Amino acid sequence: MAMGSLADPYALRCVSDLPPPFRPVFGFSSEHLGAEPALPYLSPELRGDKLLVGANFASAGVGILNDTGVQFVNIIRIGDQLQYFQEYQQKLRALIGDEQATRLVNQALVLITLGGNDFVNNYFLVPMSVRSRQFALPDYVRFIVSEYRKILARLYDLGARRVIVTGTGPLGCVPAELALHSRGGECAAELMRAVDLFNPQLADAVRGLNRDVGADVFVAANTYLANFDYLTSPRRFGFTNVQEACCGQGPYNGVGLCTPASSVCADRGAYAFWDAFHPTERANRVIVDQFMHGGTDYMHPVNLSTILAMDRQQEGL
Repeated sequence: MAMGSLADPYALRCVSDLPPPFRPVFGFSSEHLGAEPALPYLSPELRGDKLLVGANFASAGVGILNDTGVQFVNIIRIGDQLQYFQEYQQKLRALIGDEQATRLVNQALVLITLGGNDFVNNYFLVPMSVRSRQFALPDYVRFIVSEYRKILARLYDLGARRVIVTGTGPLGCVPAELALHSRGGECAAELMRAVDLFNPQLADAVRGLNRDVGADVFVAANTYLANFDYLTSPRRFGFTNVQEACCGQGPYNGVGLCTPASSVCADRGAYAFWDAFHPTERANRVIVDQFMHGGTDYMHPVNLSTILAMDRQQEGL
């Protein structure tokens, strides 16, 4: 799992079945609750009662914009993922009927993670990229946030009523960017500037959507802060290396992919990054703990534990 990925390799997940009073979530969070992880939507095993557990619609490399990740083959863009979400609901209706299917989708927890790739694999992908020539960075951020808002509104139209919207992490601090831009371990300044512009505007958009629908449907998850906690205070979380990838090659082990030929660390639990972009399992657990229990600086307006407590209260009525 890479729920806390700094470069957003995942986009949309919907998980929807736990015995009352619980509702399922995603990845490590489902592990916190003893829930069964959701299968990929295109898995041949996702049929019958497995549909009631939920589905993972995610695809590596996608972004808010359709031209993000053009260098990747066969990725499932967010518009197609939303289409699959519709198809999934049709399968639910055929299985359990319209009323129960609608209730299940309304009660599901949906995780959507977008934005990082629109910087790493679009705006900053190459010098003088198409988007960087089209937009100054502040204008680009406003543009992608406005497009993200449309995606979230579409999710609401499709029945999602509990949506965790993650910001993006400290992109300039991942090993891949350190390998490209850092001599002394400092984070890449322009990527950090992008993050500093993007996250507050996304949080404002989430609050605006909640005002529009008259309910706290969307929860803003501050993945930047959750990641930055262990990057700035590694020993507090048991890490001894928060700059190099456990698996990779080149400076900071941040060049290329993790392959059988890569250099691999002896103790992945001591590293914050598994490969050039993605946190280790231990780092992901730190992030998920904040999703579950963090204060409003991490999860606004409520964390997942609060959502589940409200479920219990509702079930008791």
